Amino acid sequence: MTAALMLATPLMPLLLLAALARSDWRTGAAGLVWAAPLPGLACALFASGGSLVLDDRLRLTLGLDAPGALLLGAAALLWCGASVFARGYIAAEALPRFAAWWLPTMAGSLGIFLAGDLIGFYLLFALASLPAWGLVIHDRTPRAWGAGATYILLTVVGEAALLAAFALLAAAAPGDSVALADVVPALAGSALREVTIALLLVGFGLKAGLVPLHVWLPIAHPAAPMPASAVLSGAIVKAGIIGLIRFLPIEATPVAWGGALLAAGFATAFWGVGFGVLQRNPKTVLAYSTVSQMGVTIAALGAGIAGGIGATPLAAAFYAMVHVLAKGALFLAVGVAAASGGRARGLVLAAAIPIALGFGGLPGTGGWLAKEAVKDQLGDGVVGLLSAISAAGSTWLMLHFVRRLAVEDGADADARPAPSLLLPWLGLTLAALLLPWLLAADAAGGDWAKAMLPVAAGMAAFGLAWRLTPRLPTPPEGDVIVLARAVAARAAPIARLLPRMEATLRAWPAAGLALLAVTLTLGALLFSSGRTG
Repeated sequence: MTAALMLATPLMPLLLLAALARSDWRTGAAGLVWAAPLPGLACALFASGGSLVLDDRLRLTLGLDAPGALLLGAAALLWCGASVFARGYIAAEALPRFAAWWLPTMAGSLGIFLAGDLIGFYLLFALASLPAWGLVIHDRTPRAWGAGATYILLTVVGEAALLAAFALLAAAAPGDSVALADVVPALAGSALREVTIALLLVGFGLKAGLVPLHVWLPIAHPAAPMPASAVLSGAIVKAGIIGLIRFLPIEATPVAWGGALLAAGFATAFWGVGFGVLQRNPKTVLAYSTVSQMGVTIAALGAGIAGGIGATPLAAAFYAMVHVLAKGALFLAVGVAAASGGRARGLVLAAAIPIALGFGGLPGTGGWLAKEAVKDQLGDGVVGLLSAISAAGSTWLMLHFVRRLAVEDGADADARPAPSLLLPWLGLTLAALLLPWLLAADAAGGDWAKAMLPVAAGMAAFGLAWRLTPRLPTPPEGDVIVLARAVAARAAPIARLLPRMEATLRAWPAAGLALLAVTLTLGALLFSSGRTG
């Protein structure tokens, strides 16, 4: 049963994708996208601790440890809820086209938590990344095309960095095995260890939103349809987090790199707050919140590496799991609020507030339990102070989100959301509120009064900035890359190339599929050469 569930987790979405190729099956297959994540959910529940070796020589492996099970289960719940939401949100005639990009992205996003070897990890990481371009540009507006061009360009950069890092890892490992259990420990003795780690940080940091590699999040999330934004922010960024957990284990990573991750994580956390509180679009605010929260997660990983804290991978995975559910629920709340009016809209806002304040650690919320989970890493001294300031900033940012959601144009006073929008949002909201308690109720013994201090400070900051913030200019979405474009525009030779690059990237239906085919072919060649060599 364990082997069947592991195989079905990435294969079920791909089988539905294949069914879309037949015109007489297309509508039915698109309507079943909600069922595609169910094997992944069952795998997280019943196959944790299991493994499956697909090839004895190269040790191509699927496996599920505790951190992977936490993230897989939460991601599967989010994909399921967002898929139901998509059926009500996406026009019926456009749903098959949407599903054609949705399903392969889902397969990679869920399968990545099971990958136990270099080849499988790279292919699934690419599958979680490249087809998501189709989700970003789904609306075919100029804004969506521009966001898609930025997204795919940065994604290719990340894929190239990972391919180089994996090649160095394989070269440093003894024997032919590409299993992570054999390859990753060899990193400690690699002659090119520092270069390899730097490349890993570029590839995984870009996906997780580490500053200055974060720019795709605030550009892509607002442009994508609501269900796509939910999984981009909630689930897909976790491919970067599981990559850092898998490839930078405490016992093989130098302490200095842990310190660097700690510093970069907090810089990312504060950057996300600083730019997020000046945004007007609630989806952009949520995107910057994701940047900030992934910064905290990376800081916890760095502190664990620097301090040699063995429980860090599980603690960081729990923190990220809470973010999967909470951020997915809040993105869907934006869509439900837009379809609601009057009292119904007020109820959506009321349900969003405790989840939003959980990011600051409001006692009693899942976010509070998440912060309790990483208190060994982020709870003492200067690091503890920075963590508290970050929590206060998150409170301020999420109150700003609630405010922007409240003032957004909505439906008329009598409008009510369709059940296909309301039910998945309610399900994810309940999961975000209750599931962390079911998994970690024993962590509820923390000091509630101490936990309230950053939340109160964030509330005070929000109150003080109530009148000032709307008067300040809104930074462009993507901040750093906008500045880079301005600099590049001054260089005439480069400036002449940019329109050609954008035009090329917009031709994704041919070029992007070719890139994905090259990636898959590379994996197949590596696999076949290993079998015949």
